[in-house]
Amino acid sequence: MVEKHRFVRFLISGGLNTVATYAMYLAMLQVTSYQIAYTIAYIFGIIVAFAINRFFVFGGHRGWRSIVYFPFVYLAQYLVSLAILWFWVSILHLPQELAPLISIALTLPLTFLLSRFAFIQPVKQRKGDHG
Repeated sequence: MVEKHRFVRFLISGGLNTVATYAMYLAMLQVTSYQIAYTIAYIFGIIVAFAINRFFVFGGHRGWRSIVYFPFVYLAQYLVSLAILWFWVSILHLPQELAPLISIALTLPLTFLLSRFAFIQPVKQRKGDHG
C-alpha cells in the first residue's frame, strides 16, 4: 500500500517536473538544437526532481548515497531518452516538440525503480543490521 502511494506521488511530482522541464525545452528550442535544448532542460529537471523526490515522494533519503546515486538514475534515463529522441526525430521523422513527452512515458518505470533505490534504505539497513 505504501509503495502504491509513493508511485502516485511519483506520478504527480513527475507531472509537475515534466511541465517545468518541457517549458524549458521549448524555450531552449528557440535558440539551439533539440539535442542541446533537451540536455539543458534535462539538467534543470534533475535538480527539481531531486528536491521533489526527497521531500514529497519518498519523504527521506540515504544521506550522501542519495546525492551520489540520484544523478546515475537520471544518467540511465538520459541515455535511454536520447536514443528514443533520436529514433523519434531522425528515423520516424515525427515532431521534435513531442519527442521528450514520448521519452518520459517510455522511461517512467525505469526512473521510478532507480529513484526508489536512491532514496529508500534497504530493509536490512533500516532494521539496524549493518553487517
